Amino acid sequence: MTVHATRATPPPPPPDILSPEFAADPYPAYRVLRAHYPLHYHEGTGSWLLSRYDDVERAFRDPVFTTDNYGWQLEPVHGGRTIAQMSGHEHAVRRALVAPAFRGRELRERFLPVIERNARELIDAFRGHERAELVDQFATRFPVNVIVDMLGLDRSDHDRFHAWYEAVVGFFANLTQDPAVAEAGLRAGAELRAYLLPLIAERRARPGDDLLSSLCTAEVDGTRMTDQDITSFVSLLLSAGGETTDKAIAGMFRNLLANPDQLAAVRADRTLVPAAFAESLRHSPPLQMIMRQPAEDVEVSGGTIPAGATVTCLIGAANRDETHFADPDAYDVFRTDLTTANAFSAAADHLAFALGRHFCVGALLAKAEVEVGANQLLDAFAEIDFAEGHAPPETGVFVRGPLTLPLHLTPAAPEPRS
Repeated sequence: MTVHATRATPPPPPPDILSPEFAADPYPAYRVLRAHYPLHYHEGTGSWLLSRYDDVERAFRDPVFTTDNYGWQLEPVHGGRTIAQMSGHEHAVRRALVAPAFRGRELRERFLPVIERNARELIDAFRGHERAELVDQFATRFPVNVIVDMLGLDRSDHDRFHAWYEAVVGFFANLTQDPAVAEAGLRAGAELRAYLLPLIAERRARPGDDLLSSLCTAEVDGTRMTDQDITSFVSLLLSAGGETTDKAIAGMFRNLLANPDQLAAVRADRTLVPAAFAESLRHSPPLQMIMRQPAEDVEVSGGTIPAGATVTCLIGAANRDETHFADPDAYDVFRTDLTTANAFSAAADHLAFALGRHFCVGALLAKAEVEVGANQLLDAFAEIDFAEGHAPPETGVFVRGPLTLPLHLTPAAPEPRS
């Protein structure tokens, strides 16, 4: 009798995160990376890819992973250093200068009415219509309009800010280094700074009850924000704050419409809106990857990252790690391994807002915007369906979400007059 040795099935080749196949659907590639290449050097981006939850979580929490790489990533378009690339006491002070406006009483009393008004105005524009394009008519404009109004800027400049926002976001998503896209982003950043500088001088002399005035007058430990601090922060707020909420609203409604039973549950019980948002951040994070740079050699799953290297933390892969989440590819607003109460804090189970000292300062603003927008849409329309009968695809590599979301709308019955 002859015994034949069985050969182990070789692993699939490492996926290319710049390939068309990855752009069409990154999640199969993420599974391959987690299973076989938890640490993988990617030639196209010149970076080490991390895909497992525990490794990405560590990269966000462990101080050995720095944001020094943001110097070449962020400074060109933001026009200087931002709080995202600072560390230690400098970061703590700058964060303390800007954070109060994005949480607690300041957010509820000063800016929630701004959020509610902007959502209502955009939704009113497509009331009475059977169809609406949620991305173009609502999701991309809502957070940008809110930021403009929070800053106390001219509301007639909403469209101008929307154009700057799209160009700056395009700059960061430009992994293939298209020179035209890079130039458009740099030009938008320069135009935004030129717009803001005379207004900063004005608000320093005559502060008002708006966010820009607060940034001009805030003081912590004897430190106040310079003009460059303010213009860089506003640029960061416009790009990061707008992009998260833009993609989150569209992605959440795409996920809910693709799961009609869960949409019905959220419509019936609006306390589930935060859970639906948190699950969308886990399942379909708007920001799919963030880069870090280790200050020294670091051991992770699969090997050693050399000091000074660029590390691409694949949030979209980590958030679907099967060792951390049950049935991770399923969208489930009722899942028990994602705690909604912590989902918008530095103790979150998902990684969409990063973690640790660089946890997204605008997470609660995004939560307020998504809750207000979702509730107003559900109140305005008794039924919301995919206009084409199916979910449109998501697009994007660095940031990801539906490019369009055409909806069929059935208006809610008017409330009876008393």
